[in-house]
Amino acid sequence: MRSQLRLHVLFSAILSITSTAAIDPSNSLVLTPGQIASIPTWDLQSSTKAGKDLETLSRPGVDTSGWIHVNASKCTLMGCLLEAGTYNDTELFYSDNLRKVDSKQFEVPWLYRHEFGLDPEAGKYFHLITHGITSRADVYLNGKEVADKKTQAGGYGGHTYDITDLVGQKNALLIQAHPTSYYYDFALGWVDWNPWPADNGTGVWRDVEVKQTGSVALGPLRVVTQLGTPLESSPANVTLRSRARNLEKAAVTITVAGTISPERYPGPPITWSQIVTLPPLSTTDLSVFVSNNTISDFASATFGFRTVTSKLNSYNDTTFYVNAKPFQVLGAGYAPDMFLRFNPSKFESEAQYVLDLGFNTIRLEGKNEHPELYEIADRRGIMILAGWECCDKWEAWSYNQDLAVPTPVWNEEDYGIANASMFHEAGMLQTHPSVLGYLIGSDYWPDEKASPMYMNALQSQDWQTPVLASASRRGFPAFMGSPGLKMEGPYDWVPPNYWYDIEPSASRLGAAFGFGSELGAGVGTPDLSSLKKFLSPADLNDLWKNPNKNLFHMSTETSSFHNRKIYNDGLWKRWGAPTSLEDYVQKTQITDYEATRAQFEAYAANWNSKRPATGLIYWMLTGAFPSLHWSIWDYYMHPAGAYFGAKVGSRIEHVAYDYVKKSVFLINRSLDKEGARSVEIQVVDTTGKTLLSNTVKTTTKPNTSKEITSLSSALKNIKDVVFVRLVLSDPSSKDTQVLSRNVYWLSKTIDTLDWDNSDWFYTPVTKYSDYTALNKLAAANVSLAARSRGHGPKGHSESAMQVTLENHSSVPAFFIRLNLVDKDGKDVLPVTWDDNYLTLWPREKITVKVRPFGGAAEPAVVQVVGKNVKGSTVSIAYSLGDSYP
Repeated sequence: MRSQLRLHVLFSAILSITSTAAIDPSNSLVLTPGQIASIPTWDLQSSTKAGKDLETLSRPGVDTSGWIHVNASKCTLMGCLLEAGTYNDTELFYSDNLRKVDSKQFEVPWLYRHEFGLDPEAGKYFHLITHGITSRADVYLNGKEVADKKTQAGGYGGHTYDITDLVGQKNALLIQAHPTSYYYDFALGWVDWNPWPADNGTGVWRDVEVKQTGSVALGPLRVVTQLGTPLESSPANVTLRSRARNLEKAAVTITVAGTISPERYPGPPITWSQIVTLPPLSTTDLSVFVSNNTISDFASATFGFRTVTSKLNSYNDTTFYVNAKPFQVLGAGYAPDMFLRFNPSKFESEAQYVLDLGFNTIRLEGKNEHPELYEIADRRGIMILAGWECCDKWEAWSYNQDLAVPTPVWNEEDYGIANASMFHEAGMLQTHPSVLGYLIGSDYWPDEKASPMYMNALQSQDWQTPVLASASRRGFPAFMGSPGLKMEGPYDWVPPNYWYDIEPSASRLGAAFGFGSELGAGVGTPDLSSLKKFLSPADLNDLWKNPNKNLFHMSTETSSFHNRKIYNDGLWKRWGAPTSLEDYVQKTQITDYEATRAQFEAYAANWNSKRPATGLIYWMLTGAFPSLHWSIWDYYMHPAGAYFGAKVGSRIEHVAYDYVKKSVFLINRSLDKEGARSVEIQVVDTTGKTLLSNTVKTTTKPNTSKEITSLSSALKNIKDVVFVRLVLSDPSSKDTQVLSRNVYWLSKTIDTLDWDNSDWFYTPVTKYSDYTALNKLAAANVSLAARSRGHGPKGHSESAMQVTLENHSSVPAFFIRLNLVDKDGKDVLPVTWDDNYLTLWPREKITVKVRPFGGAAEPAVVQVVGKNVKGSTVSIAYSLGDSYP
């Protein structure tokens, strides 16, 4: 359940220690104790051109005028080359141009170099902090080795190195990044998600930092919170912890001071202090409980209050609880940019999409990203289910027979790298209230040595949320117990009744029961305007003229998902062969909408079933590059059929149709909405003739779903196709507020699934529904008006606009797509719509709101087209006045 989770108040915590270091401002990279600065830019060069004398190359004054200059603090080799203009991703992503990148250039080490100033003197200490360099790196500073590739190893291998004795006024940092193999190194692999980048993600993909302290240094701050009960009236306990390290050869007595204050809320901060004596050259855990000198170091964090637990039900399915309330996970799997270029502004927009969809969780499978992602999730109230990835070195266990190539099982060095990785990631994630839990395995569980090692690392960082052995049912360490998650597909197209066909559940794989950790119908076709950005004319022809052809913009060439055959089989047999590219794309949007809506509705509807549907992670949220499948919205941030199907299916209050039982479910995903509700049910045929008109009076309770009526008798004698409209209203609200409106198209028979021959990625269909009658719908006459208040065409302020559609015909206007474009005819993105891909009843009039955001271009025109509605455009009428809410 979305459970209306919002972290309304975030708190800032600062823990500081004081000693006798003097502050001497200068032009150095860091100026004061406790300050941390990222290396801001890099000079980049291949070792084949720069040479192998790392000692010389890491001394100040080396001529790097012939190197590649990168204005970024972090980037993989391909990311750096894109930033520097060596490559252009618009060109790279077009057709199969990625194949043309010379991968051999990345089979040798590459060098990252930066010169910077410091102001060393007695009492000042300096530290070099890494957060993971893929896959391994030799680190040199001022002609001296700081760490070799055995120490600085793993994409998540974060370390802090004392560089006090190496620094001078002028400094040169050199990092030699070694080539990455997904099967031999602990990297960020792609499995079958998309074609692999030519560099395999090699390089400084996370920030490298320099920190200045006094004689005592603090590690990252950990915040341990404990909520009292009842939540509304009980105080919460907070413990701040950090590891303090005495860098002197004599004992040091320090004063530890702490401050906690709510962010953006009035009120005085809570402060305290205590005195601690540290033995020489020692490290001590400091715990500070809430209930003449200068700063030596400080650590800070933003945190929130929440308690997350999980437990297994009688069916061995996991249910999460947030603040003691059952929390149905509804979300999707995250994919970063193919070249690991993280853009906080873009993720802000993606987070807005997540909330607009009604999702409450994002799963990160081995793509733990950067602190900014969790900071945004904290503020937005989106839960993050993090964890390690599958199908490469991370899961090279003797019992894993699914690896695509022979992969060496872990040796002692591997365990050390994985342990350092877990310790670092746990420290980075620990304070973030958005973290729902951690999966220490994905497809397979860690072995008998790695599992307790991971748990010890997590516990040493004061981990407070559930830790699950894996995302599947394949096995688990005895001391941890079953993870209670299933990973049995599907990943390719299945019809909407798949999700509701839950009996007997033992053979129904991904249907709506239990916790599906990754599953979806393999949809996510971009709309035509996006397709034209990355597909050539020949590629576009292949989409509808060669339905079984392997396609570059799908999964990897050896994957089961390298073509759209299964998807297209359903489209051709249910809707008829496409007559044009436009016809094909329209039919894909109908297919995608139907598939995602059914999946999310089924899981929400079965939240209170005999075997509850406790969680769903849709596969996937978005793509790492322009993709033809597995995306709720496309690479260009354009929401299309899959998006709006998922949005309808994830509404907080909703009414949904069960394709198997032919019944109607009332869904309430809130924690506080209750009372009387009215459900209007209407059925019409393709000519607009009314076959059923009925209203069901019922009541709703928070965090529940229930079956309220059956439509079996009304749908007995379908001639070819009918439309079913369900409208949920609150009769006690002003003007009987409509809470959800939902239209289905149903054929005479539903698709027949061959469950006995299911594979891990789909279930065959032996007989398909027939929707070809909808290709012959009589034309509908729909008028459109668009208006905006609060800004003019030259003063875009991201205000909402109103778009009103009216069907003047006696037949339904089926699947109307609305699109906002600027004066040049380009899509206005990102953008949120109240609703889209609408089906209007005869003589029905609907108004929806649309809101550009995130720096979107100025909207000028709304485009409209439907299955039986001729394409047209209407200019937006601007007027002064208050904006719409």
